[in-house]
Amino acid sequence: MNMGQKVSGGIKTVGQDTPYRLNREIAFGQDFLKPGRLDVLLDMPPVPKDIQMQHTWNPSDRSLNIFVKDEDKFTFHRHPVAQSTDCIRGRFGYTRGLHVWEVVWSTQQRGTHAVVGVATTEAALHCVGYQSLVGSNSESWGWDLGRNKLYHDVKNNPSVTYPSLLNLDENFVVPDSFYVVLDMDEGTLSFVVDGQYLGVAFRGLKGKKLYPIVSAVWGHCEITHRYIGGLDPEPLPLMDICRRKIRQQIGKNRLPEINKLPLPTVIRNYILYQ
Repeated sequence: MNMGQKVSGGIKTVGQDTPYRLNREIAFGQDFLKPGRLDVLLDMPPVPKDIQMQHTWNPSDRSLNIFVKDEDKFTFHRHPVAQSTDCIRGRFGYTRGLHVWEVVWSTQQRGTHAVVGVATTEAALHCVGYQSLVGSNSESWGWDLGRNKLYHDVKNNPSVTYPSLLNLDENFVVPDSFYVVLDMDEGTLSFVVDGQYLGVAFRGLKGKKLYPIVSAVWGHCEITHRYIGGLDPEPLPLMDICRRKIRQQIGKNRLPEINKLPLPTVIRNYILYQ
């Protein structure tokens, strides 16, 4: 799919060919500055597979029209059931710390209502008809990927455009893979696309226990959830801060060249997370 192609009606598509970037003046606003802790977390290697498995889709907490694949526990498949919207929650509920997970959802398998977000255990997992189920009630918060809208308790709150700096004639095409960022210490939900922090989507989440969730309508769609990692609310150890500063100064592209430096093996391995 050409992510940057023009669509009918003069609507511009902002996608991989024309990456979304914040207006310089507005990007320095509080909601658009990438948190320092998020920078640290994204610089770390992903957690091991056994830890990822503890955070992936919950086969016991899903619509009956969805099943987690036996050969790939990170991915679920939705049956082609007409006039049905179906959800699945993650295994792990978060009450503290900063957490990031990757969602892989093909743009060709989203259909009319494709929503990603978080929810409590009280949020419904199925409804008749097609709708943006995540965010439709007070127990869930969702980003509709097709409409570029945020939903929460829609009967009492109007939808909000996200990314919030989109013009009326723009439609931001979310690529197949992106990150969800849940900061339970700050009580915020955000998203990262192609390395670009899109700003805070939701606030006021502190004090809740929230699970990853998606709602889907496309028959035979398959959606992958892969936990990247988390940080506790406590301050980072000084060693970790020093490692982060060194890696920043070297730059990601030049990190492999660290092996050429006259450093003790233990320090070199620490800097490279080995």
